[in-house]
Amino acid sequence: MKIEYFKEYSQCLNRDMEFKVYGHKGKPCLVFPAQDGRFYDYENFHMIDVIAPFIEAGKIQLFCVDSVDKESWSAIGADSRRRIEQQERFYHYITDEFVMRAQEINRIANGDDHVQPMLTTGCSMGATHAANFFFRRPDLFDSVISLSGVYSAGFFFHDYMDDLVYQNSTLNYLQDMPLDHPWLNYYRNSKMIFCVGRGRWEEAMIHSMDRLHQVLLSKGVDNAWFDYWGLDVDHDWPWWQKQIVYFLDKLL
Repeated sequence: MKIEYFKEYSQCLNRDMEFKVYGHKGKPCLVFPAQDGRFYDYENFHMIDVIAPFIEAGKIQLFCVDSVDKESWSAIGADSRRRIEQQERFYHYITDEFVMRAQEINRIANGDDHVQPMLTTGCSMGATHAANFFFRRPDLFDSVISLSGVYSAGFFFHDYMDDLVYQNSTLNYLQDMPLDHPWLNYYRNSKMIFCVGRGRWEEAMIHSMDRLHQVLLSKGVDNAWFDYWGLDVDHDWPWWQKQIVYFLDKLL
């Protein structure tokens, strides 16, 4: 398997950011790490191992990015405005800088000039990011696989709300989205997969996914796949390994 490591400066975050690329060609896929995670976690928790057949067959090329969660979502007790400003800087790093860079690498790898929209995915907090980026920018992302995510910023910011928290709270901005918003047609023509287990540590995620399903239906978006796994399915990597293989096999 072809694996490349990059460390490149981000104007948006004013720092070097690291990422790894897995695969020699295929559908570009942006992978967000779980809460407070790093760009190498997807590999260290054996997610790369289980989906290696898709990568080696040239069906998918993974771009595993770093996070700033410790300065934003996880910085409980710090100033809320500063936390969400850092998250918004991360959002612009991904949308204004990283996606273009990933598409350049992918375009060269695929040997053509066609720019492909990206699949985005993640587990736990990574799933929260994956959904938020997909719903905010469906012009950049045409598919999402979100495993055990929460979709309201209130889970991390509690009663605090401002313009930037709102923009990063998927349930809030989707609920308020007008029925003639152009993004809704993007969603209807995208591939959306949301999954949660019914086992340990999944209670909040089940409730959040239920709400997301209802909000999308209220907007006339009925093509998303919401999949609830069994009572033995915990909020943990061994199950996410099984889920990602199952869903990639259906999507690619």
